[in-house]
Amino acid sequence: MTLLEKEDLPDGFNYPSDFVRVVEQRLNNLTPWVIIFDDELKERNLGLKSRYKNRVLVPFARRLDNDDVACFDANRIASVLIVHDYAKEGWEERKRFTSFWDWFRQAVDDMIDHDN
Repeated sequence: MTLLEKEDLPDGFNYPSDFVRVVEQRLNNLTPWVIIFDDELKERNLGLKSRYKNRVLVPFARRLDNDDVACFDANRIASVLIVHDYAKEGWEERKRFTSFWDWFRQAVDDMIDHDN
């Protein structure tokens, strides 16, 4: 399970340590959210770059039941943006979290709701 390589990341961007900790603990399946890796992550990253040229996004998770993608907003350190992928540019932003942990708490709540 690999994340994006340094050359695929925006200049000066490093994955937040809290995210790295979650990945290292293999807490990657929070259905309906899943953390994405490897070729799927690379393809999603390239797709977001081509569809939303005015944003600097680093995708890290996707929802299984729709086209939402959780991304770090490289222009706002530690900010997480939910992008409704394939939406027309300017209409893609669904929600913003001030930190990875805020997004993670919501993902856990979504998992609980999904199971019910």
